[in-house]
Order: sequence, then C-alpha cells, then structure tokens
Amino acid sequence: MKKYSVKINKKVHQVEADENMPLLWVLRDILGMEGTKYGCGVGSCGACTVHLNGDAVRSCQLPISALAGMEITTIEGLSAKGDHPVQKAWVDVDVAQCGYCQSGQIMSAAALLKSTPNPTEEDIENFMTGNICRCGTYTRIKKAIQQAATKS
Repeated sequence: MKKYSVKINKKVHQVEADENMPLLWVLRDILGMEGTKYGCGVGSCGACTVHLNGDAVRSCQLPISALAGMEITTIEGLSAKGDHPVQKAWVDVDVAQCGYCQSGQIMSAAALLKSTPNPTEEDIENFMTGNICRCGTYTRIKKAIQQAATKS
C-alpha cells in the first residue's frame, strides 16, 4: 500500500491505499465521507459524482494514484451549511424521493451552473443525461436547476 496526499473539500488528507483504489472507496471507506454514493461502479449512473478541479466526474472511475495535485469537492464540501443555491432549490422544489442519487445529481447540477450560469432546457438535459434517477424525478430536477440558475 502506498501513501497519498489528497486535497478534499479544501483539506489535505493523508491516506494509505492500493494505487488502483477508486476515489469513491477512499472517500467512503477510508475517510468516512459517505455522502458520495456507490451506484453502478462503472461510471454510468452518476451517483458517485464529485468535482475534480471544478468539473463533475465519476469517483468510481478515478484511481487514487491519479489525483496528485487535484482539488476534489464532495457533496459534504459543496457548502458548509448546505445552502448552495442548488441544494436550496432541491429542497424548495422537493426533488428527492428515495434520495439515493441526489448527491450525484446535485454535484452535476452545481458543475453545470458553474460552467453555464444560465442554461437552456437543452443544456440541462444534455449535461444531466448521465445521472440516473430510479424514482424518475427528472422534471423536478430540471425545475430545481432552473431555479438555482436564477440565484447563483
């Protein structure tokens, strides 16, 4: 096992892990940050989405050995008080049903709004396509993103 220094939510963590261990498992199993969820394990569902240098990425596909010098933000680090415009819109619009996919959805939506502050419906649909919601709350997700865009 090797030792790695990773910057997560603006704090540097020292972790010991196999070089191929995905960031998802470093977050959940080593650091106890369980907000990022395991969904499919192959990068197709979006439940494990985090920000890497500000971009939405699937943490289940990122080996710890590839993250030196990178800035990682998880759902826990999106805002200290859970008051990011996307998080507030999620509550206002009552997006979540089971809630399992929501941290990944929120992280993707936040990345979208950072890169495209006033997205069209098409922008939202295209950007969020890789995030699967088993409960089918896509209409509310889109509405929450549109609401957050007006407050970001």
